[in-house]
Amino acid sequence: MPPAGSLTDKQLHFFDANGYLVLGSFSSAEEVKAMRDRMAVLIDGFDGAGDVFSTKDHRQVKNEFFFKSAENISFFFEEKAFGDDGCLKQAKELSINKVGHALHELDPVFKKFSFGENVSSLFSSLRYKRPAVIQSMYIFKQPGIGGEVVPHQDNTFLYTNPPSCTGLWLALEDATKTNGCLWAIPGSHKNGLKRRMIRDENDTHFDHPSPTYDLKEFVPLEVKSGDLVVIHGDLVHQSFENLSLVSRHALSLHVIDTEGCYKGKSHLSHFMKISSSTDPRSKRSNSGSICRMVVTVQRD
Repeated sequence: MPPAGSLTDKQLHFFDANGYLVLGSFSSAEEVKAMRDRMAVLIDGFDGAGDVFSTKDHRQVKNEFFFKSAENISFFFEEKAFGDDGCLKQAKELSINKVGHALHELDPVFKKFSFGENVSSLFSSLRYKRPAVIQSMYIFKQPGIGGEVVPHQDNTFLYTNPPSCTGLWLALEDATKTNGCLWAIPGSHKNGLKRRMIRDENDTHFDHPSPTYDLKEFVPLEVKSGDLVVIHGDLVHQSFENLSLVSRHALSLHVIDTEGCYKGKSHLSHFMKISSSTDPRSKRSNSGSICRMVVTVQRD
């Protein structure tokens, strides 16, 4: 049996047409449990030194803690985790928004998934020549306080020239409309990138205001634990607040193709190349230089 990431022509056509693809049972129950158990250990050892993460005002993009997280395993709290007295309203394990952004590099359990055969074969199917994981996030979407993620395109924050970002969103719990599943506008990737976040020597800013989207165009991407959502870098997607009583854990990876990408004056992120696959359709090459690119981080 081929790896779960080996895409059929029908799956590739769906992804090209819609900008997303759901792969059922991409990870086994044992793999999911291993990642959830490992995160519980990391949270238990967390000393409480973190920051708040928000996609509404992007306050973190001017925060050095945020940028240094590209090379660390860092902890970010939910906006609504704290009371008026500045103290957590609930236990820390129910207050964390996400952990990132170098789990794929620094933690053996998450590294095993990120550079496993399933992920490698997926990017061979997508014709990546020198794929590299550029960031990883464990997202909690906590019950009752799991924050909204506003409509966005991943290439806004993870830009290469030519654009090459693909997002992988692995459900570690069932994701439903009730607990904050992903929503996407099918085919929106065909309309191109609407804005970029740019970090230069003076500031971090967007080059255009945020577009307005019709909520009626979004469709829910409800998935089961172990399912994977593949997301084109230009796909418009979002998730709503989790006002339910159950969490919605997920692991998110973003991967770029380092073959022939533009070297610009921007933030250099840590990343690691994915190993080669035996997929006969792959055109992957070991040549080419590691690129410098605009990198900020997002969550879903």
